[in-house]
Amino acid sequence: MSNTPPASSASPAPVASEHIDLKARDVSFSWEDTPLHWLPGDPFANHTINVLHLLLPAGERWFVHVYKQVLPYITDERLREDVVGFIGQEAMHASAHDDVLPHLKRLGLDPTPYTAQIDWLFEKLLGDRTLPPGAPRKWWLMERVAMIAAIEHYTAFLGNWILNAEELDRRGADPMMLDLLRWHGAEEVEHRSVAFDLFMHLDGTYRRRARTWATAFTALVFLWQRGSRYFMEHDASLPPGSKASVGQFYRSGRKGTLPATGAMLRSIPRYLSRSYHPSQEGSTAQAVAYLASSPGANGGFHGTDGGVRP
Repeated sequence: MSNTPPASSASPAPVASEHIDLKARDVSFSWEDTPLHWLPGDPFANHTINVLHLLLPAGERWFVHVYKQVLPYITDERLREDVVGFIGQEAMHASAHDDVLPHLKRLGLDPTPYTAQIDWLFEKLLGDRTLPPGAPRKWWLMERVAMIAAIEHYTAFLGNWILNAEELDRRGADPMMLDLLRWHGAEEVEHRSVAFDLFMHLDGTYRRRARTWATAFTALVFLWQRGSRYFMEHDASLPPGSKASVGQFYRSGRKGTLPATGAMLRSIPRYLSRSYHPSQEGSTAQAVAYLASSPGANGGFHGTDGGVRP
């Protein structure tokens, strides 16, 4: 891209261009045959991944809201097209994960108390503020742009992980849920550079990148462990007193049903490196290949209401 970061920031070092035009895919998933424990034998990993359905709808609607405000500031036409494609994909992600929540409630796990807190976080704490026009209002907008770039580093990391998480297949994970997660993960890998390129185009200062990474990482860890605890404690099919713990996360990572703790920790210095660029993470070719074969993204996945389900 032709966007040039300010002189105060080091230029990233992208790999050979894999740029493709981004588009929102019309997906369809049906949940009536998906059990609460869609990953047999590992309820903790099952519910830790289920936290995505709680966090993502509000978070990705927030991405869309912020980026619509940013569009007038973009002077690079190709980047603008990428951001518009990103907005379309994120809106579809929010809708698809939103559709899982009523199914969880029908199975006896009401996510409403937790999602109400998430909505407050994104709509109030991280929402628009009553600030005077000019520098203060733009500062808050740039803070959120930088925060989204940091979050997208982790969504791309998770997307790359889920595309390669063969242990989930070996353990008999529900094919509908696995396709939802891999379709979403593949699009996160596909558009992994957009948020960072936008931040570099509009600001690019290393101090802001590091500061907002710390905020985003801390918030993600806090919200994720809180969501895991909520699901484990409110799942009536589990023994009384079932809890989520760091030790369980580590053990599930060792088994391959969650990302490995070491891999997650190694992703931190990569993002904080001055030579970081998201194109160095994951494979666009792998993501596009999955999207071309995804049943949910290609009209081949239907539920018991009259279709074929593998």
